[in-house]
Amino acid sequence: MDSINRMAIELIDEAIDFADELRVDPYELDSGATVLDFGVDAAGGIEAGMLLAEIQTAGLSTVQSRMDEVAGAPLPHIELQTDHPALSLLCSQKAGWELAFDDPPFDGLGAGPARALVAEEDEFHTLEYVDEFDLTVLSVESIDLPGDRIAEHVAERAEVEPSGVFLPSYATGSTVGSVSMAARAAELALFRLFEIGYDVRNIRSAVGSAPVAPVSYDESVAMARTNDALAYGGEVHLTVAEDFDEFDRLPSSARDDYGAPFAAIFDDADWDFYEVPESVFAPAKVTVDVIDGPTHVLGETDEELLAEAFDL
Repeated sequence: MDSINRMAIELIDEAIDFADELRVDPYELDSGATVLDFGVDAAGGIEAGMLLAEIQTAGLSTVQSRMDEVAGAPLPHIELQTDHPALSLLCSQKAGWELAFDDPPFDGLGAGPARALVAEEDEFHTLEYVDEFDLTVLSVESIDLPGDRIAEHVAERAEVEPSGVFLPSYATGSTVGSVSMAARAAELALFRLFEIGYDVRNIRSAVGSAPVAPVSYDESVAMARTNDALAYGGEVHLTVAEDFDEFDRLPSSARDDYGAPFAAIFDDADWDFYEVPESVFAPAKVTVDVIDGPTHVLGETDEELLAEAFDL
């Protein structure tokens, strides 16, 4: 397969070409790196959020919107489908790159194919995948736009020139933040399976769907709502080649504190994302279709909790 960074760059070019229509603001830093503001100062929108989800999955997914309901209220939902789930979701879409610096201060999460140029996370070792390309894309989730310090850090770690770094950026509390988070239902399912010991190379296809959380410019509220959208409203279908005796640990309902809104979960962790147990990050309901085997239907959605979290 071609470089996932090269495939993501093609979508970055599309975002730049249609920046006005997408309400995205691209600009070049002194280092030569390019920042694309998808939703920090820029307005962004549903279309920009769906394109960002495609960028985060290196063009190996199809992302679309649809209307559905939560507790009787019509709300947009985002659906993502991929036939390359391990590569697109774990090696690209996963937000596995912590961006925390004191001078100048910056706090953010990085996702996208740039992670595959570094390839130090456990997923890359298991899948034996390392990408090689001279341009790279790392989406940055932060309330602040990244500057040269972040771009140079990414360039150094990915072993590319700063001018080859592209940083699509957005705040959690934005339309793009809500949309791109809703596109992560399938990724959470794969991450949970990886963590409990299933060989994710056996997953042939993945389809995920979740409601788009109402936007709040309060980042704490936004972080809680977007995670509730997945844990209590996210639905996933997986087609897999091998059965597993621990699929019942996959949905969010399998955790001990199921039913607690994410505002309470994050508060208990002092709003430190990395202090939250990994088992919390899972979709609400999952169907696992084993080829030439059984079909497991696991978990449940909770529209009452979502209605409260969304202030419906």
